[in-house]
Amino acid sequence: MATALDVTEVASGYGEVQVLWGVSLRLEPGKLTALVGSNGAGKTTLLRAVTGLLPAWSGSVAFAGRDVTRLPAHARAGEGLVLVPEGRQLFADMTVHENLEMGAFSRRAQPRMRRNLERVFEMFPRLADRRGQKAGTLSGGEQQMVAVARGLMAEPAVLMLDELSLGLAPRLVLDLFESLRRLKREGLTMLLVEQNVAMAMAVSDYAYVLAEGRIHLQGEARELAKNEEVRKVYLGV
Repeated sequence: MATALDVTEVASGYGEVQVLWGVSLRLEPGKLTALVGSNGAGKTTLLRAVTGLLPAWSGSVAFAGRDVTRLPAHARAGEGLVLVPEGRQLFADMTVHENLEMGAFSRRAQPRMRRNLERVFEMFPRLADRRGQKAGTLSGGEQQMVAVARGLMAEPAVLMLDELSLGLAPRLVLDLFESLRRLKREGLTMLLVEQNVAMAMAVSDYAYVLAEGRIHLQGEARELAKNEEVRKVYLGV
C-alpha cells in the first residue's frame, strides 16, 4: 500500500539558521502517527516544511504519491494536506460558524461543506451551541475545538495537529484525544505533534522522536513508550 505522506531527507530552517537536518518520515494511510520531542527540537518547523509554509532547502515531500515539494502551501491544503496550527490562529472577530466556513475554502471541500458542518457539530456539540458566538470570546479549550473542526472542514486526506493539548485543562485534553480516536476509527490519516508524550503514545499507531533537528528514534508507539530512553527523557519515569 502506498504511503499517504512520504518526507525524505528534508532540511530546512529560518534565514541562515538550519533547524532540520535530513528528516525522513512516512505516514501510512488510516494511521495516527506521533511526532514527539523537546522544545526546540524542530517539530513545528517540520510541519511548516511539509505544508509549504517554509521551503525545504533539500529533500522532498510526496503526498498521495505525488511530489509536492515545490507546491505552494495553499495548493497543498487545497489537495487535502491540512494543518491545525499551534496557537489555534482563529479569526477572533468572526463567529464560530464563520471560522468553520473559512476552513472549507478549497474546491475539494466546498461541495461537502454542509455535510462537514453537521459532522463537526455532532463531534463537538459545544460548538453547535456557540455557532453564533465570536471565536475570540471562547475558552481556550473551545477555541482548540474550533481549530480542529476548521481543519476537518477542509476535507483533509492527511490532518496534521500541532500541540493539541497545549495550555488546556486535563478534562478538555481527554475530550480532544477521544476525538482523535474517533477520527482514527473513521480511517483519517493523522500526524500529531504533541508534548504530552504519554497521551500521544497511547493514541498513536507509530511514533517518531525528533531531537536536535534529526529523527532520533522511531517505532510502534506502544513499544517506543516502553523504551527506557524515551521513558526517562520524555515521560519522566
